[in-house]
Amino acid sequence: MAKQEGKLVAQNRKANHDYFIEDTYEAGIVLQGTEIKSIRAGRVNLKDSFARIQNGEVFIHNMHISPYEHGNRYNHDPIRTRKLLLHRKQINKLIGETKEAGYTLVPLKLYLKNGFAKLLIGLGKGKKQYDKRDDLKRKEAKRDIERAFRERQKM
Repeated sequence: MAKQEGKLVAQNRKANHDYFIEDTYEAGIVLQGTEIKSIRAGRVNLKDSFARIQNGEVFIHNMHISPYEHGNRYNHDPIRTRKLLLHRKQINKLIGETKEAGYTLVPLKLYLKNGFAKLLIGLGKGKKQYDKRDDLKRKEAKRDIERAFRERQKM
C-alpha cells in the first residue's frame, strides 16, 4: 500500500523470514527530545519490536533508539513505547485484520522522508517452520539457476 522513499535508517531483516507480509502501511512516529537526532545518526534497532493496537491507537513496543551521545540529562528511555500516527480508516482496517487469528503488526523499515521519521509496518501472518524451510529451498534454487545462467553467459 505504501512505498518506501527517503534514507533507510533501520530494517527488520527477520520479518520476511518469520512472517508472510500481506499489506504495508507508512506511519509517522511521535518522538521526544533528541530521539530524531539518534535516528538520523542511525542508532536504531527494530529487532524484537512489534506494534499493537490499544484503545484505538497504534503503538510500537521494544523499538530501541539509543540515547543521543551529545544530549543532556533529559535524554529519553531507549525502549519506551512510542505512538504511531496513522489515519483513522487505516487503524480501523488494522483492528479488523488483527482480530483474525494469526495476524500481527510487524515493523519492517524505519526511514527518513522529508525530514520526518517514518516507519513501514506490515500486516503479517506467522510462518510455520516448514514454510521457512520451503522459502530457503526456493531462494537457494533461484540462486543456483542464476549462477548457472551467469556461467553459461561467460562461455
